[in-house]
Amino acid sequence: MFRLAPETGDDRDEVEYLFDLAFAPGREALSSYRLRDDIAPIAALSLVARDEYHVLAGAIRYWPVQVGEACAPALLLGPVAIHPTYQGEGVGGLLIRDSLEIAKNLAWQRVILIGDEPYYGRFGFSRAAGLDYPPPTNPERLLTLELQNGSFEGVCGMVTRWESNDL
Repeated sequence: MFRLAPETGDDRDEVEYLFDLAFAPGREALSSYRLRDDIAPIAALSLVARDEYHVLAGAIRYWPVQVGEACAPALLLGPVAIHPTYQGEGVGGLLIRDSLEIAKNLAWQRVILIGDEPYYGRFGFSRAAGLDYPPPTNPERLLTLELQNGSFEGVCGMVTRWESNDL
């Protein structure tokens, strides 16, 4: 029913329009965007979902970040958006599950996101322990997922911009 594919340059304007539609005006003023400034999303994990007519149904992006003094690498999931006409059809779950599987296969160990635990909990996310996030962020919405068991053990501190040249 829906086909997933990596986001390409040809998709970019349409995806940005979807994000504008799905989120409040001024979304780029959020603290998550400061972590993304001048950093490209991870191409292998930035996916689009299209229906059988090639209509954009949803999109997801991931960004590299680091945590604490150890600069532990992590993925920042988001944004993820579903076009209003496709909400409730499982597109979000498809994008999240498939992209997390790709991330695991690419040897990423940990994922961070700002979101609703009741929704993201079904994918294994839970409230972060020992992490801080740039304000203004409600700490109850800071969620994490270990892609490898124990990958958040000993990882603590502030989530900051990716400073490495390695990806």
